[in-house]
Amino acid sequence: QVQLVESGGGLVQTGGSRKLSCAASEDTFRNSAMGWFRQAPGKEREYVATIDYSGETTVYKESVQGRFTISRDNAQNRGYLQMNNLKPEDTAIYYCAIRRSRWVAMLAAAYDYWGQGTQVTVSS
Repeated sequence: QVQLVESGGGLVQTGGSRKLSCAASEDTFRNSAMGWFRQAPGKEREYVATIDYSGETTVYKESVQGRFTISRDNAQNRGYLQMNNLKPEDTAIYYCAIRRSRWVAMLAAAYDYWGQGTQVTVSS
C-alpha cells in the first residue's frame, strides 16, 4: 500500500506563493502518473494539475494555468505543486494522488492512492 504525505500548506496573502510537496513511500511512484486535487468548503473535490510518470506531460485546470506548476523528482519519490499569484479562491485542502498508470488523468476516480491533504488558506 503506497502512502502519500503532503506538506507545505499554510496561510498566505493574496499574490503570494506556496510550494506543496508530496512524498511517496514506495518506488511505485516512479511509474505512476500524479495529480493534485483540491476541495474547498462546501464544494466537490476538483482536479488542479496532473503529470505523467516521466514529467514530460502536464495538464492544468484552466483557472490555475500560468500560476501553478506541477513537477516531480522520481529519484526522491516526490511530487510538487508550485503555486504563484495565489488568490482567495485557491483556498482549499490540497491532495496529491497517484494512479496505477503512467498517463495523466483529470478524474479523481482514476487515482488509486491519496494523501491526507494539506490546508492552503489565501487571505484577501
